Amino acid sequence: MALSAQRWMMTAPRTPLVASSFDPGRPGPDEVVVEVAGCGVCHTDLGYYYDGVRTNRPPPLTLGHEISGRVLECGPGAEAWRGRAVIVPAVIPCGVCALCKSGRATICRAQKMPGNDIDGGFASHIRVPARGLCPVDDAMLAAGGLDLPDVSVVADAVTTPYQAVKRAGVTPGSFAVVVGVGGVGGYAVQIAAAFGATVAAIDVDPAKLEAIRGGGAALALDARAHDERGLKQALQNFTKERGLPALGWFVFECSGTAAGQTTAYGLINHGATLSVVGFTRDKVEVRLSNLMAYDARCLGNWGCPPELYPEALALVLAGKVRLAPFIERRPLDSINAVFAEVHAGRIKRRVVLVPGHA
Repeated sequence: MALSAQRWMMTAPRTPLVASSFDPGRPGPDEVVVEVAGCGVCHTDLGYYYDGVRTNRPPPLTLGHEISGRVLECGPGAEAWRGRAVIVPAVIPCGVCALCKSGRATICRAQKMPGNDIDGGFASHIRVPARGLCPVDDAMLAAGGLDLPDVSVVADAVTTPYQAVKRAGVTPGSFAVVVGVGGVGGYAVQIAAAFGATVAAIDVDPAKLEAIRGGGAALALDARAHDERGLKQALQNFTKERGLPALGWFVFECSGTAAGQTTAYGLINHGATLSVVGFTRDKVEVRLSNLMAYDARCLGNWGCPPELYPEALALVLAGKVRLAPFIERRPLDSINAVFAEVHAGRIKRRVVLVPGHA
């Protein structure tokens, strides 16, 4: 039986998204149809819509890659997922190529990214591969005071920094610095703190800094109040006062701006690890010899392999990473207004668009 569903499609950059009815189709082998509970609005979506960043599949295309929902229909081989609450991976790797088998699944060349390679989650339903789906325990969700739409942001805003923190090797007693504490960066602060690090947050928005003070940041610094040298000195003074490591810092660039990337690079010290998590098309000028002189390393981070999603979700369900203070729900049919507000910087929290109701 055909399923009546609705989606909001991008037909061209900066053109109002258009609502249309569609049939997601019967799921094929190892595929499922998910009834979307919520889909987070990410700055990657805004990059496609406002900045002309090209999607792998040309428009018309439904954007959205932070998706939670409930499995409604199952294809052959995926029946075990029927009725289950799930988070859909933001990047779904093939699982069989050389990159996947070598532990580099996030850059699988056959990956399927909702809202990029296939139609995404700004819709009532989505058909996706069952591979990598992250199960969500309804009872634990309720015990944590969360609803299924809330955990949609785990698909990217939480799992991407989780992968970055784990990959960097953050350990108890270490010192971490997060540059840019918006959607992704705010969760990076919480995750690094959950790994046992003392965390400093850097941003240019006082409201974001104030919010993250209660979310794991032991120090919050306004980048506009310091030049590059003064910022590094303030961090050095802090680590000395607290008896924290003077070297080997973990620096996470999450702002996705040229200024933020330049700032983060300037904070490298001996033995440091710089993790680039935010994306910008802008170029920056840095002296790469600093990596050599400091015996430091720089890691790029694209998404998160699906096998790490349960670990990241566990931090959320245990209350070690808080979602509620940093998200707000809006109805899906307000998508055009929400895009405009987020792009203009008028919304400070991560918006989760909910089909059918607010």
